[in-house]
Amino acid sequence: MAGTRVLGIDPGLTRCGVGIVDVSATRKATLVDVTVIRTPHDMPLEQRLLNLGTEIERLLELHQPDAVAIERVFAQQNLNTVMGVAQVSGVALHLAAKRGLVVGLHTPSEVKAAITGYGAADKKQVATMVARVLGLAELPTPADASDALAIAICHGWKRGAAVAAPGGTLTKAQEVWLAAERSAGRSAAKRRLAP
Repeated sequence: MAGTRVLGIDPGLTRCGVGIVDVSATRKATLVDVTVIRTPHDMPLEQRLLNLGTEIERLLELHQPDAVAIERVFAQQNLNTVMGVAQVSGVALHLAAKRGLVVGLHTPSEVKAAITGYGAADKKQVATMVARVLGLAELPTPADASDALAIAICHGWKRGAAVAAPGGTLTKAQEVWLAAERSAGRSAAKRRLAP
């Protein structure tokens, strides 16, 4: 199996993290690029979405990823935050579909479990493991940047789920993530079969 270049997006209207990684067939992840796209609160919504879309499109063109991974919208108390995340996600989905790219939507707990082995890890734990996985001397900051990289790594590892790490064994984080993925698959199948 050849390597995969994944563009990961941590969607947000004010700060949108975008991380690009190459993931080899042995699950070795290498940093390609990372950035945080920012838009001001006082800018009209349509202009914010246009600016975000233009920058995501530029990064897609520059890096030519094989896949796009986006954090899945989840329930929050703040409706405005959820709406902003959903709107940015829609822009990213549109741009990926225009290019015929594979898109993966991953929940925050799925990403945390993939990276740290623990689905309720905090931001610092995620950033620490992202730095370790990518061999970085410093933690990627801000959190939007490390989250985008974590999303990209999660997707790259998922695409190669049957491939073990060098030496033929999975890392502890990969074992936990695969167990969680299998459990989630069984739960989804049970829900589909329920009357």
